[in-house]
Amino acid sequence: MSTGIAGRVRSYFHHCALLLMSALFMSHSHGDSRPNIVVILADDLGYGDLGYTGSTEISTPNIDSLAKNGVVFTNGYVTHPYCGPSRAGLLTGRYQARFGMEINAAHSPDDPYMGLPVDQKTFATRLQQVGYRTAVVGKWHLGSHPNFHPNNRGFDYFFGFLPGGHDYFPESVKVSSEPYNVPLARNGKPAQLNEYLTTALSRDAANFVLSTQEPFMLYVAYNAPHEPLQATEQDLAKYQHIEDVNRRTYAAMVDSMDQGVGRIIDALKQSGKFENTLVFFLSDNGGVYPESWMPNSNWASNKPFRRGKVSLTEGGVHVPFIAHWPAGIGSQGNFDGLVSSLDIAATALALAGADGDDANLDGVNLVPFVTGKNPQSPHRALFWRLEEASNLWAVRTPDYKYLHQPLPGVGKSFFDMRADPYETNNLNGSMPKQQAELAALWNEWNRANAQNILLQNEPYLQQRDAFYENLYQDLLKQARERKSFIVE
Repeated sequence: MSTGIAGRVRSYFHHCALLLMSALFMSHSHGDSRPNIVVILADDLGYGDLGYTGSTEISTPNIDSLAKNGVVFTNGYVTHPYCGPSRAGLLTGRYQARFGMEINAAHSPDDPYMGLPVDQKTFATRLQQVGYRTAVVGKWHLGSHPNFHPNNRGFDYFFGFLPGGHDYFPESVKVSSEPYNVPLARNGKPAQLNEYLTTALSRDAANFVLSTQEPFMLYVAYNAPHEPLQATEQDLAKYQHIEDVNRRTYAAMVDSMDQGVGRIIDALKQSGKFENTLVFFLSDNGGVYPESWMPNSNWASNKPFRRGKVSLTEGGVHVPFIAHWPAGIGSQGNFDGLVSSLDIAATALALAGADGDDANLDGVNLVPFVTGKNPQSPHRALFWRLEEASNLWAVRTPDYKYLHQPLPGVGKSFFDMRADPYETNNLNGSMPKQQAELAALWNEWNRANAQNILLQNEPYLQQRDAFYENLYQDLLKQARERKSFIVE
């Protein structure tokens, strides 16, 4: 038998085995010992704004408890320093540069191209195939056309909003072209918002936990503490000691999110699922930072790291990152190896017994690393690219970090991350051998990437508006040139 035929035969029987395994799982769900997977994603959370990362100003007991009793990834990263691309990487388990999605998708429900490319499977799709029930609650931000709707991208259940953000109070919801005011949706139909948004999302996520019997994957994508800065009077009252009103409101929003995490954990305990549920908690990027184009965005703290959201310095991509699974990994304390949000998909698929052979994942299963079976760093290097045409890039190994970004005090920078984890001493040019090695790693990685063809939100909306203007100007011209007929 030829190698090619043998390979196809093996692939066929492997596929049949997976289908059989899936059927068995679905028919014996009550005896299924595979863990539930819960991914809780904060939005624009400052690294230093949780108790376990050093905050004495904001109360986060529920998140802190996950950290104390789980694994804290002290070198945990996301794949991009702002919202949409970071989520694309997390949900596919692939660097978003692999498929050219390096922008925030505009809210454009009629555009079948503005979103996560349809040829990219989410890891939720692969979990569905082996009997997991899947849900996303909260912010999507990966396209608003039906092509990109969560229910068409691997999620059995969706409650939340498709655009990149939303107001927090019910009175803001209305029929509007403004994406932050659109009605919420539940599985493709309008859904009522009758309380503070963070509370509503938390309540819905907890209800999903309580009502689901089969193994599940729940992705809770909070928009807190992303602006608009809006908090309840009850939560604001806890932070009257903070003089700056923006910082005070932000603190109350983080507190509300922590309460929501507590609600979800309580649901896991109440339903007897807590011990065998793997919970990941992280942020999609760093907290906001007062860059020149948003000089008043100063309410988050990314200490001890430099800068924040949109930056390739540590403040933009190094995030709070926790894994908690009592039955599987226990309390392991701090883990210092390089970990990426890409690893969530790979870990979930491995634990679920799902097929990832054709997934081309960039992440790895973290369990052997955190349990000590594999003593190495999960990644030899991590990589970032912010649109290839812009020449904005970074690469980090356990020892060094090399980046280029035209921000004040950044530019082309090289750091010794062992001696200088907070990037205070730029060694650019003083270690040419090491710089060349990191440059070679980045160039090798980038060869497998795709060109970004999607426009960022603002230029996209400008061109879309111009398209409609030109369309109707052409129709008006045709109408004026059209000869009237005479009825006889």
